[in-house]
Amino acid sequence: MSRRSAVSLLRLGTRAAGLRSGTPPRPVHLPARCASSEPEAAFKPERVAVVTKTTRYEFEQQRYLYAGLSEEDFKQLLAMKGSSYSGLLERHSIHTGNVEHIVSSLRREGIQVRVVKRGEYDEEVVRWADTIISAGGDGTMLLVASKVLNPDKPVVGVNTDPERSEGHLCLPVHYTHAFPEALQKLCRGEFRWLWRQRIRVHFEGTGIKPTSVDLHEQQLSLEQHSRAHRTTDSRRGTGTLHDGFSKTSLLPVRSLNEIFIGESLSSRASYYEMSVDDGPWEKQKSSGLSICTGTGSKAWSYNINKLAEQAVEEVLLIGKSQTGLEIPINRDLIEKVTDEYNESLEFRPDDRRLFYSVREPIVNRVFSSSRQRGFASRVSVRSRCWDACMVVDGGTSFEFNDGAIATISMSEEDQLRTVVLQP
Repeated sequence: MSRRSAVSLLRLGTRAAGLRSGTPPRPVHLPARCASSEPEAAFKPERVAVVTKTTRYEFEQQRYLYAGLSEEDFKQLLAMKGSSYSGLLERHSIHTGNVEHIVSSLRREGIQVRVVKRGEYDEEVVRWADTIISAGGDGTMLLVASKVLNPDKPVVGVNTDPERSEGHLCLPVHYTHAFPEALQKLCRGEFRWLWRQRIRVHFEGTGIKPTSVDLHEQQLSLEQHSRAHRTTDSRRGTGTLHDGFSKTSLLPVRSLNEIFIGESLSSRASYYEMSVDDGPWEKQKSSGLSICTGTGSKAWSYNINKLAEQAVEEVLLIGKSQTGLEIPINRDLIEKVTDEYNESLEFRPDDRRLFYSVREPIVNRVFSSSRQRGFASRVSVRSRCWDACMVVDGGTSFEFNDGAIATISMSEEDQLRTVVLQP
């Protein structure tokens, strides 16, 4: 999944009701946890929450029709932007049809189902369900996973528009149209559990608040982004001067892919201090800091650090001229070196290590960068930024300004239970 420049900190969600129950949720009877992917006994959930994405058609409709525009005006505005009304409606219909297929398949098995739009998805929904299905793409899966704090609650992703979405975190595309087959395999135990490690963040200081902004829903401009954070701040009655935290607090979400820290305005360098594995603090000025999991190592982090064949060829040619060695620099060698380096950036979803990447570091007599990237068990960051955010999995933004300190790590209890089904 390719990611974008630091300005997209404001738009990281562009890819992107409370439920009440009078009785406590009944547990799904699941076997003991393991450290990696392994076969497990069958299980059948009793209550499933199906969390659906907001389609582009729905987003555009809310954006324009809410302003009092007619359907015809809506079509004309889309045409002016080079977007097809019929095309958006078609993709919306495909998504909703696949959601209905999932829901009807579950109900035929006698499973209680609640369908929840991503904007209505909250902790109460999580408590009600004993299994959660993400109906959308990877962005929806990341949002769903972020609020599931119980390691024994499975999360299953179904790609509801596979022609337009890659869906690396979802079941194989085959099951989008054959979901009953997936259910039968679960009931027969023909699957594997995959425990995906996740990131937790402890924070303290005066420049961070636990109140988040959903970038997927907001589609924010810079001004709107700042206003949203100010609005959530004023609702808490804190005014413009943020209250400090007398003790370390745990952020109420977990990250399946990555944490990104940086200034909201891409033209402004991000200034912060960083300590790796409780080592010395190092002043940094860069385009931001990314810290990912094994799951996230194939996503934005991969695209931040990967090498292009053109760069590899140029380096090999320089090496050849400097050493005088007769290295046969041909297309085959360039491809092999490029692939081997890029593959080294990926690691397993159940790996307990973090991988940090300092994006485009500025190095001079004031700011240093002993290592631009590397593995760690623990990374601490002290913000010296003016208008920065900590963004969880590209969709949830937390203010992270001067005085804020974040300690980023992993814990055994934060693993996410997902299923692996063969096509």
